[in-house]
Amino acid sequence: MSQPSCRFCHAPLTQTFLDLGRQPLANSYLTREQLEAGTEGVYPLHARVCGRCFLVQAEDVVPAEAIFDAEYAYFSSYSPGWVEHARRYAAAMAERFGLGPESLVIEVASNDGYLLQHFVAMDVPVLGIEPTANTAEAARARGVRTETVFFNEQTALALAARGDRADLMAANNVLAHVPDINGFVAGFRHVLKPEGVLTFEFPHLLNLIEQVQFDTIYHEHFSYLSLLAVEQVLAAHDLMVFDVERLPTHGGSLRLYCALRSSGHAETEALRVARQAEAAGGLGRLETYRDFTPKVEAVRDSFRAFLAGAKAEGKRVAAYGAAAKGNTFLNYCGTTADDLVCAFDANPAKQGRYLPGSHVPILGPDQVSEVRPDYVLILPWNLKAEIMTQLAYIRDWGGRFVVASPRTEVVG
Repeated sequence: MSQPSCRFCHAPLTQTFLDLGRQPLANSYLTREQLEAGTEGVYPLHARVCGRCFLVQAEDVVPAEAIFDAEYAYFSSYSPGWVEHARRYAAAMAERFGLGPESLVIEVASNDGYLLQHFVAMDVPVLGIEPTANTAEAARARGVRTETVFFNEQTALALAARGDRADLMAANNVLAHVPDINGFVAGFRHVLKPEGVLTFEFPHLLNLIEQVQFDTIYHEHFSYLSLLAVEQVLAAHDLMVFDVERLPTHGGSLRLYCALRSSGHAETEALRVARQAEAAGGLGRLETYRDFTPKVEAVRDSFRAFLAGAKAEGKRVAAYGAAAKGNTFLNYCGTTADDLVCAFDANPAKQGRYLPGSHVPILGPDQVSEVRPDYVLILPWNLKAEIMTQLAYIRDWGGRFVVASPRTEVVG
């Protein structure tokens, strides 16, 4: 096998960050027919770090079309907390940058319109770019103008040619999802107005390392991002970062404010502080990345010990949230339907199906009271507070909540 190279700077990738073995696609939920057919695909899930630019990345082994197909199951609007996060973003951007009826907001990877709907409500014109057909259709039903295409430089040139130039572009929680990071980022300079603003949000690699959030590694995430690496990618395509915010979302994220290098936006003190934090956290040193695997193995062993103890006591464990991160976690831990009675999820597109790899059946939240599990394992730990509030009634029969990151704990 040939030596892999960095998807940004093309340097040889020789340093492992984390090897999770062979895993199924984290958002490919199985029907009963697919389960019985036994043809589920698995692919290597090996993340490496580039010794030149420090971009952490997984091998590109699965075609994007196989992941983001017409029946992609993730709909952003099924999380009320996430919709509220989007509403606050829209209000803040409209105020900070003076957006109104003469402006244009373009979101890349606009999903089901969960974010752009808030600009529509403020009479700000929008355009969503969304490659998955079913989520794009849901967006249109909300009145969000949406095109079903992948964003890249060719797409961007076509948008600019017809006059769609943006005052604000949002590319939130998508940069990690693109295999061709250069081709993707190269598009923004064509669509931004001269003083237009581009925001990226992404889970911060510093948090992934410090809080052992290894379950955010899956095939849909081709890159695991730091300010250090992203600034290099942007600079290669005539873009710059001028401000940054820390966000609590996805276990700790960054929101970058970017613009054309030729624009008049000045760097903020917050940006300088963020750079210093990454340097102090060792993101510019290979030793930091080499030390990650033992921490992950400790998390796995802690969870396995919890399951063994629960089984020995005759306790029934269910999961809540059929999230992609949960599937990485369960499959790395070797968890099966013998360990979890079921997983509950609010998304009807997942209900009646089975988690990839572990083959745990997925039920609706309305069935929690029927199953009456002793423990509810919260797989999307970033939504822990929201889920514990929604399911507080499990305490009526002595049920308790469990989180497994960064270590397995019974939390209430």
